[in-house]
Amino acid sequence: MKTDLYIFFRKNPFVRLIIPLSLGIVFQWYLQIPFFISISSLVIGLLFLIIYNLFSLSQKYRLSMIYGLVIHLVMFFLGMLQVFTKDIRHENNWFGKKYLPDMTIKAILDEQPVEKPKSFKTEAKITQLITKDSSFNVDGKIIIYFKKDSFNQRLKPGTQIIFNKVLQEIRNTGNPGAFDYKRYMLFNKVTHQAYLTSDDFRLLNEKDISWFESFLYSAKTYVLNVFKRFIPGKKERGLAEALLIGYRDDLDKNLLQSYTNTGVVHIIAVSGMHLALIFLVLDFVFKPLLRHRKTKWLHPVLVISILWIFTFITGGAASIVRAAVMFTFVMIGKTLKREASIYNILAASAFCLLLYNPFWLWDVGFQLSYTAVLSIVVFYKPLNNLVYFKNKSLAWLWSLLAVSIAAQILTTPLSVYHFHQFPVYFLLTNLFAVPVSSVVLIGELILVLLSPIKFLAVILGKILDGLIWWLNTFIERLEQFPFALWSGLQINTIQTILLFILIAGVGFWLFQKMKAGFWIGIVALILFFGIRSYSFYEAASRKKLIVYNVPKYQAIDFINGRKYFFIGDLEIIEDPALTNFYLRPSRIEQRITPDYQLPGLKIYENQFIFNNKRIIIVDAPLVNTDKSVSANVDVAILSGNPKLYISDLKKQITPAQIIIDSSVPAWKASYWKKDCDSLQIPYFDVSEKGAFVMNF
Repeated sequence: MKTDLYIFFRKNPFVRLIIPLSLGIVFQWYLQIPFFISISSLVIGLLFLIIYNLFSLSQKYRLSMIYGLVIHLVMFFLGMLQVFTKDIRHENNWFGKKYLPDMTIKAILDEQPVEKPKSFKTEAKITQLITKDSSFNVDGKIIIYFKKDSFNQRLKPGTQIIFNKVLQEIRNTGNPGAFDYKRYMLFNKVTHQAYLTSDDFRLLNEKDISWFESFLYSAKTYVLNVFKRFIPGKKERGLAEALLIGYRDDLDKNLLQSYTNTGVVHIIAVSGMHLALIFLVLDFVFKPLLRHRKTKWLHPVLVISILWIFTFITGGAASIVRAAVMFTFVMIGKTLKREASIYNILAASAFCLLLYNPFWLWDVGFQLSYTAVLSIVVFYKPLNNLVYFKNKSLAWLWSLLAVSIAAQILTTPLSVYHFHQFPVYFLLTNLFAVPVSSVVLIGELILVLLSPIKFLAVILGKILDGLIWWLNTFIERLEQFPFALWSGLQINTIQTILLFILIAGVGFWLFQKMKAGFWIGIVALILFFGIRSYSFYEAASRKKLIVYNVPKYQAIDFINGRKYFFIGDLEIIEDPALTNFYLRPSRIEQRITPDYQLPGLKIYENQFIFNNKRIIIVDAPLVNTDKSVSANVDVAILSGNPKLYISDLKKQITPAQIIIDSSVPAWKASYWKKDCDSLQIPYFDVSEKGAFVMNF
């Protein structure tokens, strides 16, 4: 086995290099090692490698193991260095190091503002901070929300504005199990946000946008206009835009959820599958150029150029950039007549992407993209060879199923870890959706090319509209099937790693006839279920009070074991988007289901006794407290916008702690906090600190 591994790593050098690079990235992010340590260690390692090449052959042989170790250490420290240098907060000209609330800000819009329920949202790059006496050239990105009645049609990519409005740091909700939005935005160099009305900003006449950015924006706008003209259905047009160029602003939210729940959301997210299809089309279209020596060089140049232009138009997500890099390597290899291992190509593309942006290592699209391709490479052939069909149609059908099964093997642990669900009918949906979406994608490309010929574009647009309607209807109806979605799954990082070890062990046992692989897989499986059993045991004995951070809404869970009782605004229950974003992650993490008669909870209107603790919700001035509850209260939750003074509240109850929930206006919360400070009452502001969690 050592020989096999040695040969494998010799043939795939980037597989060896990507491991220490990734470890260095993770190590630096979580430990935040000072810059001088990583740079000095990297320089020392590079000096050793230079000196090593000056040694005699016999000296090199004796030091070969040290040489190999130093190469891996150099990659490790290179990963550390990249994380430090790519972190916007460490850049000398980051605006956050110089910004003061009274400064005027000059910014350039980076993208077309997107309409939201109450505002228009866009990203902008800050270029200058201006004071009365001077100005500073700075760098960094922010999110800007324009009030709807203040939106100006001239607000487009490249538009420059100046405004004087206090920037707010982007914060997480702080709810248990919630998505780390602050880290996600930081990885994209976005750290602050601002809400602007028409009186807060002024448009500048000049624009700051490069010809290439202008070309990409114009191309994207042209494609969107073509779809608006020739694809009549609103839902169908929204899917067409997402399918071809990754534009999701017109995509129906319920439809998107249906695609997610049935396991085919990957066909909406522009990814390697789409680029592979476009690559094959381009390779076929430009094949005649290969017949002549003078035009032969044009074939790879045109294919690679168009692939990258398409990648930039779609927004350059990690998954499609991965595919673009990989196909670039493949095309270069074919041109130079050097066939490379697919493992080395995969590792080399990941290596290049992580050098460019080490934070892609945390990107879900990046992770799923690479695991899907790796899974297909490893498992497709063995699965396809399990069954043999003489009939070509059946053989093609089985090969399609084999690809879907193979892709699912390594992506399942990540999907469950990130999304907490498993689509039971993924084979059926992929069997139908993948070929239909491929036909639609090619049809969309043809539609864009034929759009100047109106009568042909109208016919093709109606055909595409019908195909997409058929696809959407199939997905939406399949979602309604019994047991279509296995949801509420919760595994931690260690369990995810154990699942990968299980898959690797069983794979080696089945395909390489390694008995040790079987036992490694069994041990991983036992440990996985051991951790899972302990988590269920721990959840069964849990008693908690959670006051969630849901902006402008009241949301409270009383938890006893694996059951919960919810108190809050009905709007949250009626809006699946609010529930899924703010409450569902916590409930999945706690492994809880609703119970309208929660054991151990006694309710007296707005007053509660839970596990011998007294809790009161104050959303109106107290007139008379219930006699069954003592004036001494363990937790008083202030909610809404009641006409209330803390001093008056203290005359009626004596709270050990006051919780100000996220439905309280910010101006009122600030007054109440000042009163609490003067009266020496401990308080917790949910909007500022995140969810309040009390363990009993």
